[in-house]
Amino acid sequence: MSIKVSFTLLSFVLSSAAGPVLHVNGGSVALNERRTLTDDDGWFNHETAARQVARDHNKHRNNLINLEKNHGREAFNQGADILPPMDFTSNLSNQKRQAESLTNEANDQYWAGSINIGNPGASFLVNFDTGSADLWVPSTNCTDSACAKKQKYSSSASSSGVPTSSSFTIQYGDGSTVAGPVWTENVVAAGVKVAAQYFSPVSSLSPMFGNEKADGILGLAFPAISNMHKTPFLLAAKNQGTIKSALFGFKLAKSGSELYLGGTNPSLYTGDIEYHSVTGKAGYWQIGGGKLNAGNSLVASGLTTIIDSGTTLIYGPPDQVDALYKNVPGAAPYTSMPGFYSFPCASVPSNIAFNWGGKNWTISAANMNAGKVSLTQCIGTIAGKDLGLGKSTWLVGDSFMKNVYTAFSFDKNSVGFATLK
Repeated sequence: MSIKVSFTLLSFVLSSAAGPVLHVNGGSVALNERRTLTDDDGWFNHETAARQVARDHNKHRNNLINLEKNHGREAFNQGADILPPMDFTSNLSNQKRQAESLTNEANDQYWAGSINIGNPGASFLVNFDTGSADLWVPSTNCTDSACAKKQKYSSSASSSGVPTSSSFTIQYGDGSTVAGPVWTENVVAAGVKVAAQYFSPVSSLSPMFGNEKADGILGLAFPAISNMHKTPFLLAAKNQGTIKSALFGFKLAKSGSELYLGGTNPSLYTGDIEYHSVTGKAGYWQIGGGKLNAGNSLVASGLTTIIDSGTTLIYGPPDQVDALYKNVPGAAPYTSMPGFYSFPCASVPSNIAFNWGGKNWTISAANMNAGKVSLTQCIGTIAGKDLGLGKSTWLVGDSFMKNVYTAFSFDKNSVGFATLK
């Protein structure tokens, strides 16, 4: 049984062999369509979903470990805790569609795009993630099988790389790691250049990354959750004067998607951006005072919400998610994937919305549907999971972000939403 993993390419505007065109005021990034947890034939892919849940769990577990190391537990959200690591196979017991072929799996759940590292610049494909804060790519010292098809950083091929005495390590539920030394290097993304950016050319790469086309990850969150305890790329660009605004905006959609570094693109949204202040000291793009509505019914209030481009799903406390699906006719727990719910495919909910004190931001029926599990039943993209992030804390991924234009501002310390054109 083989697994075919595809990816979404962030197509950066680059020049020819001379290298990337540098932009003082920032640059736009065209995004191709991103696939979801749904196979090409419309069915929910259990294994892809199980891997996604385990990866999200372990990513935010590592973030909490980093936060504790950098700022102590007093920076944690109320009720937050570092949970044991999760192996993705723990989510696969009792899956029903066992005869389902995995050869057509087409779902790598991350946005990926090219950056240049070094002098002369070598091109790497990285996942852009608002739920982490470090940059890493494989090095030529990585002999793990997961590195076999990756682009690798060679310190001997660059004149600008400088080693430090620090190291970088992330542990996953199967006991594997992503680990390596910490260096500084020249990094360019979408024409935005940072000199002496801290990053890790990793020498150990977890097998969970082996089937991904992307080489590594570029984090866009706050330094508080940095494993390296260093300034992330976009903040470093602002500090060095490469961009005027430490601001970036996402449009995630089936077509016309874009990431803009150093600002937002008003041609992609209408009206003003509704900004909300980042809360707490947790290092996330986290906003408070959220409400969850199902039509005219208030399901939950006082929510803390973390906006994370690195996950497809939306996770909430199990009791609040259960209360949500009680407002969805025909919905029931999906026993083959704990925390997930099914509902009739003929009536996928289209009235689920988040509200942070302004307008209701509604999740479309298409973005609520993760695929079929039978000829009549579909799975929702909102799941009940305790990720250890805190009381009434939700992790809100691109099943929500695809419905809005999302702006992330270090300058305003806020996250904003606007109506897509």
